[in-house]
Amino acid sequence: MRSYLDFEKPVAEIEARIDQLRAVSGQDTAAIGEDISKLEARANKALADVYANLTPWQKTQVARHLHRPHFSDFVGGLITDFTPLAGDRKFAEDEAIVGGFGRFRNRSVCVIGQEKGSDTESRLRHNFGMARPEGYRKAIRLMEMADRFDLPVISLVDTAGAFPGIDAEERGQAEAIARSTEACLGLGVPNVAVVLGEGGSGGAIAIATASKVLMLEHAIYSVISPEGAASILWKDSSRRQEAAMNMKITAQDLHKFGIIDQIIPEPLGGAHRDPQKAIALTGDAIEAALQACLGMSPEALRAARADKFMAIGRKI
Repeated sequence: MRSYLDFEKPVAEIEARIDQLRAVSGQDTAAIGEDISKLEARANKALADVYANLTPWQKTQVARHLHRPHFSDFVGGLITDFTPLAGDRKFAEDEAIVGGFGRFRNRSVCVIGQEKGSDTESRLRHNFGMARPEGYRKAIRLMEMADRFDLPVISLVDTAGAFPGIDAEERGQAEAIARSTEACLGLGVPNVAVVLGEGGSGGAIAIATASKVLMLEHAIYSVISPEGAASILWKDSSRRQEAAMNMKITAQDLHKFGIIDQIIPEPLGGAHRDPQKAIALTGDAIEAALQACLGMSPEALRAARADKFMAIGRKI
């Protein structure tokens, strides 16, 4: 059953009418085929009109859509022979960050990313994609292995942020994020990061400090959530729409400022309407980004990556 966001009401009404016509006609759709075709055209136009003018807050809602494809969906669609590795070899396994090795379009790669989960059980198991320190230390371990064996690293980012719990702080959350960011910068192999949905603060940058940073068209990437920013600035989280507007969190804003390198187009109506197409488009973009970096020496890769991030903030 399709789930609609509040601003998609015009589309929902037309598609509900289409479903009613199909239910009434049963197997005999020939008699109302023309009516259904006209309604489908109206629905597509309404969807295109809505998505052509999304506000930053509406994009935030799309980025968080329950049916938006997650890390496991992209791995299933793009990576063959995926072998996940667990544990940070220091404290525990953190299932908020999943990582391992596999083959991407006939090339061996390391894949790391946050998994939010798709139902109640999996969301609890993966802690809604919010990693503790051991998750970032696992990511460091995998990146070091990839560097040792000369394998490109693909990071798939989708997190509201690192887990803010007391236990995470006690085990060195900030230090783990900093070390993971340092590990990204020090890689002598190409790394490509893709923001799939939410790219939240240090929880995202810890694995997204990459040679190439890509974002899906309706993803968001920011130092804090709109709700968090509104709570800090105005002591009122209900002003989240205003915060989202002023924070410049959309892919379009971030590309303009030079923070990301490329925007990956999504199917009409967002990635959740056609996950397979969204995954295929993402795969093409990752392949092109990797190709642009292959052949560079480890020293050149490190220098280019450092220059890229040191230049952020200078482009206005």
